[in-house]
Amino acid sequence: MYQVLVGVDDDVARARACAREVTNLPGGTDEKTVTLLHSFTEDPGDRSAADVESVNAAAESLDDHGVRYELLESGGDPAQSILDAAKEVGADLVVVAGRKRSPAGKAIFGSVSQSVILSSNRPVMVVGTETRE
Repeated sequence: MYQVLVGVDDDVARARACAREVTNLPGGTDEKTVTLLHSFTEDPGDRSAADVESVNAAAESLDDHGVRYELLESGGDPAQSILDAAKEVGADLVVVAGRKRSPAGKAIFGSVSQSVILSSNRPVMVVGTETRE
């Protein structure tokens, strides 16, 4: 059995892509457990991760494939939240979605995926949203 942590942002297509790649990992559905993490960067008020459309899209995809999952939420810096959660749940693999940004965009806004890759002591899978041919 292995534990997979998936960092889910607000983009539905990226969330579905991450879930799709998790279901494509080797082994049967009974051999993996997934934690879907959404990090709120602003005060969510009464909302929880279960209220986020992208989280629901990823969860639905995992449900469709019979993969067990749990929801986790945090606040603050998304990259640090992913790293902290990976340690907390004992993740064997961290999955994040990448997105195209110009070099200037990366320098100005940073990159959650890049921060996780460079700071993690666990394997990190970066998923794209384009469909494979």
